[in-house]
Amino acid sequence: MAKQKSESALLSKVWNIANVLAAAGVGFTDYITQLTYILFLKMDDEKEELGLGSSIPEGYKWRDLVPLSGTDLVDKYEEILDELSKDEGLIGTIFTKAVNKIDRPAMLAKVIEMVSEENWYMMEGDFKGAIYEDILEKNGQDRKSGAGQYFTPRALISAIMDVIDPKIDETVADPCCGTAGFLLAAYEHMRVQSKNVEKQRFLKNNALFGADNTSLVVTLASMNLYLHDIGVNRSPIAYKDSLVESSENLYHVVMTNPPFGTRPQGSVEVSANRPEFIKTSDNQVNFLQHIMSIVKTGGRVGVVLPDSVLTDGGATEKVRKKLMKNYNLHTILRLPTGIFYANGVKTNVLFFDKGEPTKDIWVYDYRTGIKHTLSTKRMKRSDLQEFVDCYCSGRLQDRKETYSEENPNGRWRRFSAEEVKAAENLDFKWLDLEEKDERSISEILEDLQSEAESINEAVIKLKHVLGDVINL
Repeated sequence: MAKQKSESALLSKVWNIANVLAAAGVGFTDYITQLTYILFLKMDDEKEELGLGSSIPEGYKWRDLVPLSGTDLVDKYEEILDELSKDEGLIGTIFTKAVNKIDRPAMLAKVIEMVSEENWYMMEGDFKGAIYEDILEKNGQDRKSGAGQYFTPRALISAIMDVIDPKIDETVADPCCGTAGFLLAAYEHMRVQSKNVEKQRFLKNNALFGADNTSLVVTLASMNLYLHDIGVNRSPIAYKDSLVESSENLYHVVMTNPPFGTRPQGSVEVSANRPEFIKTSDNQVNFLQHIMSIVKTGGRVGVVLPDSVLTDGGATEKVRKKLMKNYNLHTILRLPTGIFYANGVKTNVLFFDKGEPTKDIWVYDYRTGIKHTLSTKRMKRSDLQEFVDCYCSGRLQDRKETYSEENPNGRWRRFSAEEVKAAENLDFKWLDLEEKDERSISEILEDLQSEAESINEAVIKLKHVLGDVINL
């Protein structure tokens, strides 16, 4: 109980400062990024005081910053960020493209003061890590910043982790890692499997790999793992565009929730660097191809993808056929809307193994008749327990349908190889349940606004593609 109170009190400080900064025009995402930089400086100082050495060069440390005030404080802080962003190790990853977003000295001083009141380095990893995870989740709720696209609900990650079941001597990758939720969950899942020193060392230093092409996200992901005592010498997170920077590394397990939609304007064309890919502008289809290319033979994949991957024709259909020919797409988990912070499209989790073609496909429908909202009815890990039980991780031969002629609304159903082959696509539906909209008025309005913004963005992109030929 004391731990819970301490965590609550510390989070209260974080939110209070956030509110002060918000009133001064500093968004929550910018605040969290600056908090991360300052927190790392403080922890490095504490580490040095304990006689454990420092990773930061002289002249750019915590002690060089805290005595200052006014414009001197801001100037020194910006000098530190500029210098540390040039480092090629862990520090450089944490401070990837670091810039100051708090230019008012009094506001910057408030954040520094709040961080200075705690001893962070000696805090239990689970405790300080939980605090940071709470901060990231709060940040994910900020619809205006779009930060929700980097945060996958932890209840869903937990369920995926339990059925994929990575082992302590295996490698795990997330090529678009966001705030490292999958990697952190993998570490927590694997570390309790053995007390062997070598296996634990391998887990902390060599088992995990993540990448993202957004500097902000690389900072948050690296710090999230660092605060959980992972990657304390070298971060497992890389600042890179996985779709164009190919790698020869192969992994036992890949778990990820890639970005959906079309590739941003100005990005390097994927097909130019990956000629082996079926050409498409869809992010999710390109990421599916990338995932297929980095998993070892016999390896396992769990990936969140929109319905379009299961239904679209053209390039998407070609990729889908390639997947089913060379990989065993054995399970699909249909997800409801209302579980992601970003404007939700209909999604699924695809589970497949490399090495054998797809035959039967088992589908768990956790969509039809299911309603979740982020404010009043969040998805909990227990909501997915029936799916986890039905999955029969490690013993797929023991699976038993809950669907039958006597129970036509059973959510777990097997589609035979013959049925799969005869189907036009993989959007399997069979439940006949009344669906009720349980959203509040405010949630409906938020969703409508988000959908309107998405439509507006699509129109702008279309006009750009057509060279403004069409005048709306």
